[in-house]
Amino acid sequence: MPRNFCALRLPVASLLVMLLPCGSSYAVRATRTSESSGSLTTVVIDAGHGGHDRGGIPGQRIAEKDMTLDVAQRLRNVLSASGYRVVMTRDSDVFVPLPTRVAIANSYRSAIFVCIHFNATQRRGAGGIETYFYSRDSLPLASAIHSYVVGGAPSSNRGVRRRGFYVLRKTNIPAALVECGFLTNPTEAAYAGSASYRQKLAEEIAAGVRGRTSIASARYIDQTKVAKSERQRSKRSHKKSARKKKSSSKPTGSEARCGSIDRET
Repeated sequence: MPRNFCALRLPVASLLVMLLPCGSSYAVRATRTSESSGSLTTVVIDAGHGGHDRGGIPGQRIAEKDMTLDVAQRLRNVLSASGYRVVMTRDSDVFVPLPTRVAIANSYRSAIFVCIHFNATQRRGAGGIETYFYSRDSLPLASAIHSYVVGGAPSSNRGVRRRGFYVLRKTNIPAALVECGFLTNPTEAAYAGSASYRQKLAEEIAAGVRGRTSIASARYIDQTKVAKSERQRSKRSHKKSARKKKSSSKPTGSEARCGSIDRET
């Protein structure tokens, strides 16, 4: 469903802020622009994965981290041209821990948080667009982004879903996570491989950001109980594993590994 977009281009000045957390370094790039209304809205864009974290599933041909960064950078350009102040949690191929991404988002008052991801599964036939939120205040943003992305993409509509992903559960501002299709689906992977399609995704997400107060909130699938059950099982598994290691008298060759954090924990 094609749409025509008209962007208002205004003077742009860039501000580069370097944040250096313990044990890693990365850049958060903020682009300052003035909106025609005189107010200033900040959009924090989070490109999923990065660095050693490719995203997706083992053996996946297309790295999710590359696709998310490309769409996020295109979204930044579209929103900046429309008068938004944009902050990127990452602007290059680096790994940024989830708590740091959340801290960046929460450091901006009256902002909104948009996470860009692509889906993956062992079932090659699975496809479609889905958008997640957690807090009630985030539903209008998720609904608007989903409406525009689904309307502009040839993929099927998998709906708006409420789920406790870390970056949604821990943010204090309206936040949405959009899964822009399945990179394990040959057809949708081919779409994602097209620069024009990634530009279209960015434009539709931007339209959702602009229209978040004018689109009716969507009916959604509540998956919070599923996520909570998974976290509880994971915690029980870690505790059980720790007890076994503690009771064993045999020396181990390496330290116990903690489970990796993904966007669901």
